[in-house]
Amino acid sequence: MIFGSDNWAGGASQINQALSKGAAGLASAYEMSDLDQRVKKKFCEIFETECSVFYVATGTAANSLAIASAMRPGGVTFCHNEAHLKESEGSAPEFASGGGRLVLVDGDDAKINPAALKKIAKDYPPTFNHLGQGTMVSITQTTEGGTVYSLNEIDAISEVARANELVLHMDGARFANALVDLDCSPAEMTWKRGVDMVSFGATKNGCWCAEALVVFDKSLATQIEFIRKRMGHLFSKARFVSLQFEAYFEDDLWLELARHSNSIGIKLAEMVEHSPNVRLAWPSKTNQVFFFADTNKAEKWAAAGARFHPFPVPKALAGTTAENEGMYRLVASFIATEKDVADLKAVFAT
Repeated sequence: MIFGSDNWAGGASQINQALSKGAAGLASAYEMSDLDQRVKKKFCEIFETECSVFYVATGTAANSLAIASAMRPGGVTFCHNEAHLKESEGSAPEFASGGGRLVLVDGDDAKINPAALKKIAKDYPPTFNHLGQGTMVSITQTTEGGTVYSLNEIDAISEVARANELVLHMDGARFANALVDLDCSPAEMTWKRGVDMVSFGATKNGCWCAEALVVFDKSLATQIEFIRKRMGHLFSKARFVSLQFEAYFEDDLWLELARHSNSIGIKLAEMVEHSPNVRLAWPSKTNQVFFFADTNKAEKWAAAGARFHPFPVPKALAGTTAENEGMYRLVASFIATEKDVADLKAVFAT
């Protein structure tokens, strides 16, 4: 019944074995080993294009590095008003970018509305220095609401970004979960739609600590090495990150793990939808499920061993909750099972 976060799950056995096997001996440091180069070549193969890959320790660092690399004086980054960038990064993007600001954009289902983005982007032209200038749009895939931008929705946002000379960034902390839901290639979900860089997350999907910023626009990559070093995110023993990514990609393990967590997420959503004591907040086909419940009941279920987290009610649903009702999030990890869902169902029935 542990659905608190996919961060709670340890490493997949294949990744654990790869780390153990590769831990001994010597290897060049600072991403200069043969293994590091081999894995970076694998990234290029997966994305079907030449790309620059920068390892970092956390998704927060990847997002902050992306924003810092595109920042200009008075620069702003546009993101959804419930994006992880805004809600959970502890002002790291603003700090790393030297005072860059986040400008929030509305949109249903935790996704930026392209028309709203187009309207607000006009308020930050490069010709009026009092407001600042737009530098980047960041979309989260999958979103903080467990929803997924369709390819057409990414196209629409990309069109606005290009028209306003904005870099398009994808926060892919749960990149694989979105990819298997859309059933498309990494290229089709990113650079073929105008995405310039991706925060590529693997830690939530079976790795120990494996995050990277993947950059498709070479002009944006030139200064990232220096910014990353200044941020303190250049690994000396980078082979331990490469060992994880190599095992992650082998035989499409990363997609297998994401399909599994998504499938458990779908079963969770079905269970919630048919449970008398909770109500589904909105549909989701990935590994995050949101529901409403009486706060006293939620406390009782937590005392019985169920693990889930309170979550802020989205702006679009403000005022829709009943008295003493809260919203909560369930997250299925790659090790979650159908039995876990059945056990939670039994607890929710009490």
